Amino acid sequence: MNPPKVFGTGVGRTGTYSLKLALETLGLGPCYHMEEVAKDMPKNLPLWNAALAGSPDWSSLFDGYHSAVDWPVAGFSKELYSAFPDAKFILTVRSPESWAASFGETINQLISGKENAPPPMWEWLDMGRAVIEKTGFSLGSLPEKFAEDFASHTDRVKATIPASQLLEFEVSKGWGPLCDFLEIEAPDTPFPRSNNREEFWELVKGATS
Repeated sequence: MNPPKVFGTGVGRTGTYSLKLALETLGLGPCYHMEEVAKDMPKNLPLWNAALAGSPDWSSLFDGYHSAVDWPVAGFSKELYSAFPDAKFILTVRSPESWAASFGETINQLISGKENAPPPMWEWLDMGRAVIEKTGFSLGSLPEKFAEDFASHTDRVKATIPASQLLEFEVSKGWGPLCDFLEIEAPDTPFPRSNNREEFWELVKGATS
């Protein structure tokens, strides 16, 4: 296995899908994302549940991928830095308050309403809940608590990954900071913008149908 060169430590709803598309545009794809988990749950769920239990098999999880972003990856910053000490890490961020609003209306709503989802999705949602809680977030909280947890996650990542290997990145900044960090020439195409709240629900539907 050629291990991924880039890992995203930013949680869902921070532009992780846009980052996935950007990394693939830059030749660092395929890029692993929660969407990949949903597309092949029989393969991926046991592997992530094993990682949650303390027995990760990174070679099997990331076989064929050159980068990885979003949850569940973002819940394992410490473990991934230990396993891949030469990799680069990208912490996608946004204002804690805007993140809390977006998270509350998408991921929190989806997982907290598990009983409203088709039963084949339940194990995937259970894994999602477990990895989100491992990352330091409490589902069902008030927006103020979500915002506090988000800020705490940012601080933990910055305390874990050496500054020379970590880019704190707002996707609204576009290609410049990302390409400078990766030492790759910026492409002559617009930076990907994807996965607003409406697109989130379409992705969930498409990935799990």
